[in-house]
Amino acid sequence: MIRTEALDRLPVRTAVPALRRALDDRGVAVLCAPPGTGKTTLVPLVLAGLTGEGPVRRVVVAEPRRIAARAAARRMAWLLGEQPGGRIGFTVRGERVVGRDTVVEVVTTGVLLQRLQRDQELAGVDAVIIDECHERHLDADTVAAFLLDVREAIRPDLRLVAASATTDAEGWARLLGDAPVVEAQGVSHPVEVLWAPPARPVKPPHGMRVDPALLTHVAATVRRALGEREGDVLCFLPGVGEIGRVAGQLAGVDAEVLQVHGRAPAAVQDAVLAGSSGGRRVVLATSVAESSLTVPGVRVVVDSGLAREPRTDHARGLSALTTVRASQAAGRQRAGRAGREAPGAVYRCWDQAEDGRLARFPSPEIKVADLAAFALQAACWGDPGASSLALLDPPPAGAMGAAREVLEAIGAVDGGGRVTERGVRMSRLGLHPRLARALLDGAREVGARRAAEVVALLSEEPPREYGDDLAAALRTARRGQDGYAARWKQEVRRLSSSLGSGSPGTGKGGSDDAAAGLVAALAFPERVARARGDGAFLMASGTGAELRDSSRLRSAPWLAVAVVDRPSHAASARVRLAAVIDESTALLASGHLRVRGEEVRWVDGEVVARAVDRLGAVELAVRPLKQPDPELVRGALVEGLRREGLGLLRWTRDSEQLRLRLAFLHRVLGPPWPDVSDGALLAETGAWLEPELSRARRRADLGRIDAGQALRRLLPWATGEAVRLDELAPERIEVPSGSRIRVEYGGEQPVLAVKLQELFGMGETPRVAGVPVLVHLLSPAGRPAAVTADLASFWQEGYRAVRAELRGRYPKHPWPEDPATVPATRFTSARLKRS
Repeated sequence: MIRTEALDRLPVRTAVPALRRALDDRGVAVLCAPPGTGKTTLVPLVLAGLTGEGPVRRVVVAEPRRIAARAAARRMAWLLGEQPGGRIGFTVRGERVVGRDTVVEVVTTGVLLQRLQRDQELAGVDAVIIDECHERHLDADTVAAFLLDVREAIRPDLRLVAASATTDAEGWARLLGDAPVVEAQGVSHPVEVLWAPPARPVKPPHGMRVDPALLTHVAATVRRALGEREGDVLCFLPGVGEIGRVAGQLAGVDAEVLQVHGRAPAAVQDAVLAGSSGGRRVVLATSVAESSLTVPGVRVVVDSGLAREPRTDHARGLSALTTVRASQAAGRQRAGRAGREAPGAVYRCWDQAEDGRLARFPSPEIKVADLAAFALQAACWGDPGASSLALLDPPPAGAMGAAREVLEAIGAVDGGGRVTERGVRMSRLGLHPRLARALLDGAREVGARRAAEVVALLSEEPPREYGDDLAAALRTARRGQDGYAARWKQEVRRLSSSLGSGSPGTGKGGSDDAAAGLVAALAFPERVARARGDGAFLMASGTGAELRDSSRLRSAPWLAVAVVDRPSHAASARVRLAAVIDESTALLASGHLRVRGEEVRWVDGEVVARAVDRLGAVELAVRPLKQPDPELVRGALVEGLRREGLGLLRWTRDSEQLRLRLAFLHRVLGPPWPDVSDGALLAETGAWLEPELSRARRRADLGRIDAGQALRRLLPWATGEAVRLDELAPERIEVPSGSRIRVEYGGEQPVLAVKLQELFGMGETPRVAGVPVLVHLLSPAGRPAAVTADLASFWQEGYRAVRAELRGRYPKHPWPEDPATVPATRFTSARLKRS
């Protein structure tokens, strides 16, 4: 029996006529409706004709999370007075509840992707609703792009609705071809915002780590909220680990403490969504509770202000979730949960001044996530570069390049990026391509069942209490009775079934340890790691990795690292899950990374020439080379010059002065006078260091190269200007005393440092290349007496003061009143008379 009253109370009903018109006219629409308005439950029923309005049509609703898909299906079935499996059904990975009469099917976006790859036409489906599209999950973006392709090419009649819980719908409207935007007004109750920052500063999150002091503060804030407010409390935390720690600190509160996250058992999720049976509740949740789900009874939200987003280090082959500050949009979504049924309050565990500095929206996954699975989906769709897909944000070129490399290495695509038959099979396993490779290739070596068991462990990281030994975690999961073990066993059955009886896997031998290590190495070949000692390892990717002091894996010679993260402050990554392997297993799994060849490099200040057999960055065997390739030696010497500088060459005072003279001419006159900066000289070693550089074999040979002689090769001989070097930038200038004084070219102006008496009679300042020389006038003892770039002015105005100061100190030297009338000299007055 249809619950008409409940349907009529849903605020989105007022927007249904406009939505119908938009779909009738254009076939596409963006529905913008706040949480709690019924967009996820009423709209599918209306479009399917199950509320008595219009013909019956088949509708597929795509949700970003399994918990939301199950909850939406149950809610719609309840509104119709039914159980899921009748006219309302759902399909998530590993669970399908549909029947012959199913008209509305709620699926995850991942399931819809698989369905589109098998049946692009979506035969029998009249409309698709992509729910929570504002969250910008990669699967949802991909589904939208594929559906737009389908509408354009083969199903112009397919209706498409992008449903968003925020008002930022313009981008989706443009993507859908300027689709109409239909807005529904929510009946939201006022939510009071209380700022509740920690009393003392806490460390910012990094990697997966959250400062325990913040979690203690969150728990204290929950207790405060229970004391100050009525109703149930919904507390947002970034992950399962943090939920468990806060739950432990809430022991003894006068309320039932429940935990909601993607890994929670279905029974627990159902209990939370069913509402309270009497007493108060504290619901600790990840971001799965931000939207799609209504948690009955909640009047208070406690927001930790943290969330988890994927991040990928393509250079090191590391990808994992990382803890970040939740966006302003997420904060609004979370706060809104307190006002769904009545006025409420939100306690925000950060300072109000910080709020304006938060990102407006969460990062689109396509910008930050590992794109290997997306790239495989695009290749299977026939667009390997995703260049023609209608996406709100194009995939970053670097991330797509890294994804292509992974797919080529595992045989999912060919050299041109086109999907292979093997790649098609991988795409249909519902796994990341790395895990699909491990399942298919591992089945041949260790048997289908055992490969499925290990891959199921890798697809959802086991709880920390299972330890960091993958093989031990496998044995724990087999005998486990917890929620994780139940989900793991269900996934093992799914993967075993997906391999089918015709799977080529016949291998049965070996231990669990060997099987776990091989399958993990097949999944993550760049992470096979050899021991360095004391619990430290080097992965084939070149990244160091370390085990906890208490780990039983510390004595292993090789590891297949399955789960690893690298805190921002750490030099090495931290191993969270790995299996012991031997060298032969590492070579079997990571053979494509093996390279044999000559390596001639600059190491610790010298040329090192070796024949190396390496697995990525891990050296397997090394022997010295007696006659290395001269070109490789030359390259190593150039690298040495780059690292340690041109000081490795032999520089005399004259050669250093020549370089300064050339630098001066280049600065003042420009070409053809050469640039002799370090960067320019290192970029043109062939133009000035040959043939000596090619004859050199070691560091000492560089020290025998005369840098000044080499620099003269850069002079503009071809234009004839080289002969003017001494004219334009003379090494020395002859002064009136007859002395030839060296000019220093190291500063902005050339400098001539000369005793004052040697310039008697010189009325004008000397110039080089048209630039006045800066004259440093010295006392008879060679100490600075005055500095001038205008000698004429000095003789008229400055000389009198210098004479007055120095004639008494140096009475043996001439100090005439008019220096223009006395011969210049470098001698004393007495000697001048004798001569």
